[in-house]
Amino acid sequence: MHDAVAGPRTRLIPGTLPHAHNPKASPLDGLLLTPHRQTRLRHAAETLRLAGPLAVAQLAQMAMGLTDTVMLGALGGDALAAGGLGMMLFITVTILLQGMLTSVSVVVAQARGAGDQGAVAPAYWAGLGMTALLTVPAFLVFSLSGPLLAAAGQPAELVRDTAAYMDVLRWAAPGAMVGIGLMRAYLPAIGQGAVLLWAALVAAVANGVLCWGLIHGAWGLPAMGMAGSAMATVLVMSGMAAALLAWLHGRPALRAFVAWRRPGAALLWRMAGLGLPVMGTFAVETGLFLAIGLLVGRLGAAPLAAHQIALSIVSVSFMVPLAIAQAANVRVGNRVGAGDLAGAHRAGLVAIGLGAATEAAAAVVLLLVPGTLAGLYIDPALPANAEALATAMTLIGIAAVFQVADGMQAVAAGALRGLGDTRVPFALAAAGYWGLGFPLAWWLTGPMGAGPTGAWWGLAASLLAVAAALTLRFVRRSGSVATG
Repeated sequence: MHDAVAGPRTRLIPGTLPHAHNPKASPLDGLLLTPHRQTRLRHAAETLRLAGPLAVAQLAQMAMGLTDTVMLGALGGDALAAGGLGMMLFITVTILLQGMLTSVSVVVAQARGAGDQGAVAPAYWAGLGMTALLTVPAFLVFSLSGPLLAAAGQPAELVRDTAAYMDVLRWAAPGAMVGIGLMRAYLPAIGQGAVLLWAALVAAVANGVLCWGLIHGAWGLPAMGMAGSAMATVLVMSGMAAALLAWLHGRPALRAFVAWRRPGAALLWRMAGLGLPVMGTFAVETGLFLAIGLLVGRLGAAPLAAHQIALSIVSVSFMVPLAIAQAANVRVGNRVGAGDLAGAHRAGLVAIGLGAATEAAAAVVLLLVPGTLAGLYIDPALPANAEALATAMTLIGIAAVFQVADGMQAVAAGALRGLGDTRVPFALAAAGYWGLGFPLAWWLTGPMGAGPTGAWWGLAASLLAVAAALTLRFVRRSGSVATG
């Protein structure tokens, strides 16, 4: 990788494409290629226009998890703890592996910004091949969930129930890697992100119906209890992946984006160089959340249920900055490909501000109605739920403290990926999450005896540190590249 000259006083950073200056290059749906000089308001409007459908799609996707959590909660605290832990493991592993697929979005966005349409299809096929390969380790990890959780010191009953849940849920791995991983990276980069919205909405409704029917045996479906929730996820994820693939390959207007083009060795090497650090970043972040859950799990079912409730609630609000991060990835990448490094700088800063603003609004909600939010998951009238409810309200209050930081770190990471900058952000995230966050969470939870609240204060400290580091990295990196 090397710096390429893109114009007077403008240099592309390692991993980016030189501007093709192709006079026949078409505008990218009126959204991706835009005038070099834009006001902050215009940047915000275009970012939100791209992020809006993604946010709705991700919220609909999150609704599937919320549906599962609520329906498992109706079966009791043990089912909620086991199903929640199993879903947390599923999400952790799939997100980690999907980090590799973010390279598809970066390569395609920069290629389209440069007017190099011939580079798009090879990136798609490279991504599809990576998706197939990544599904194998995901399936293996899910199949070994019982021994892994036992080795992590989880209670025997929790291990047994979670392993039974994962024996079903593991079959959702292929659908998740295609429908959520590859399609979420590729479709927005080719200006087709809106289809994810409709696919996710249909999936959310189907999941609710199947989850209820398979748990309780309604509508002629078998009564599977806790495993019914996992089976519903398998069916919905598989169906959504198949539908998106059929839609993408079946539309004549999109034929050029999926026409068979053998990916060259240089492309594969470049995508690996971009994707591996992102996968590492996802690993240290999601691994921290998993480790925090395991720390809390040692304290018993009630603290773990509270942890799952609070984590589920904050995950909903996180879907909006996550969509903004994806939009920042595409918009910054397109500006880089077009040789407009000053525009990339402004687009990234505006996106980071939008991420902070949306999470500030979420923090206000968390502070105002923590009991109401927690009461959506478990019945507050039952004395058996008192400990979990009280702990969940405390954790929600801690979550409000780090909401803005969580939004900023997510969007800053997305903007840095648009620049092609993934290695240093990985190192910064590793230092913040595992050099600061986990040791502090372990110390507060164990030696200091602070319980689950100590674990969450460790999480808060790490998110604050990483948000500051990544935001400063983008400000300095994009500013120096744009003016150097």
